[in-house]
Amino acid sequence: MVYISGFGTKYAARILGLAIGTAALASAAAAATASPATLEVNISGLRSMKGNVLVCVTANPRFFPDCSKDPKSFRATLPARDSAQVSFRGLAQGTYAIAVVHDENGNDKMDMAIFIPKEGFGFSRNPAIVAGPPKFKAAAFAIDAAAVSQRIKMKYML
Repeated sequence: MVYISGFGTKYAARILGLAIGTAALASAAAAATASPATLEVNISGLRSMKGNVLVCVTANPRFFPDCSKDPKSFRATLPARDSAQVSFRGLAQGTYAIAVVHDENGNDKMDMAIFIPKEGFGFSRNPAIVAGPPKFKAAAFAIDAAAVSQRIKMKYML
């Protein structure tokens, strides 16, 4: 039961506003102090065990799919034979996208034949590839829990 004392309804709106504002601040503080998450990336469909697999995770659409220039990105390079699963720890809650390259010749870049990738690639949420890489939105997923996983199926054009 709500009780308004001798102050009457004149101050009720102010008190209610203060209570709502305090609750919103507490909620924002809880979100800001949410523990960092772990992202598990499961990669399948490599055509060979040669070279390396380059994995890049970004929250910035401007740096997708090549997030090598994003200072806040999470990156990993691992031998193709060990690339079935990779983990990233310390990710804040938010929206991210993953780009993966199977760098078969180990030169740390995607090799192209004119405009067609010569090496394998993959993206979070496995979007359809029509002409060029997908937009950030097509590969984006939310990290809103302590542990999140993404399965990426590699694609080869040549």
